[in-house]
Amino acid sequence: MARRLRFNGTGSEINGCPSVHEDLDTGEVIVHGPPLTDPDDIARLQHLNEGEVAVVVPREVLVDWTPKSATRAARTADLEEFGSLFGKFEHTAWRLETRRRFASDEESPDYREFVEKGSAPLPNYHPFFEVVSSQVSQGKRCERVRIVDNPPTIGQRYLMFSAKRNRAMGEDIRNLWRSDADRLRLPAEDFWIFDSRLVALLNFDDDDNLIDVELITEPAEVVRYCQVRDAAWHHAVPGETFEAELPPVK
Repeated sequence: MARRLRFNGTGSEINGCPSVHEDLDTGEVIVHGPPLTDPDDIARLQHLNEGEVAVVVPREVLVDWTPKSATRAARTADLEEFGSLFGKFEHTAWRLETRRRFASDEESPDYREFVEKGSAPLPNYHPFFEVVSSQVSQGKRCERVRIVDNPPTIGQRYLMFSAKRNRAMGEDIRNLWRSDADRLRLPAEDFWIFDSRLVALLNFDDDDNLIDVELITEPAEVVRYCQVRDAAWHHAVPGETFEAELPPVK
């Protein structure tokens, strides 16, 4: 079974080498870089066994990107505390949305009608809409990238339909095919970034219910999520353009 590897970071801005990855299940660290090739140098290494390869890695790569005991560990927040973050951010709130289904969407007053008819009224039934609208009216930005399967799931089609409500309150929503997200090696994580300094990692149960949120402020981790944001935002397609090019439901 393939490892669940997470890209932590690189010391190169050109070819991504050397780089550090982390196994999310075992905690093991995978480092790749240029091999040590000088025979005299190799001869001086201790405990280099058959089949093993020594690589050269700048010290700052290990300092910046290998897992360590965080000075500010992630803290679990309940949904009420998480919701309060939308009224507190100062500049930007940004979301990566990777799931195929959200149980909460299916409880919204317009979901069932959309499933049956392909359209529905879009009432502002949740306080989120009013809060974000107020924040955007002050010049702040609320943005998200949604990963979409091909063909989209019914939950994803509902979200693209209801995105017009989000756009009306000033949120900028863009879409990215899952195949492109996989090519970019975006993580299969749902999270918000607030002001490029706080990450709210959303945790779901097996029934797609949001159960709690991890609040991350450790600088190296926040930087990693910001790098994901930059890659996703660069390649994502504005929602209206993406939706206009979708094939009709058969």
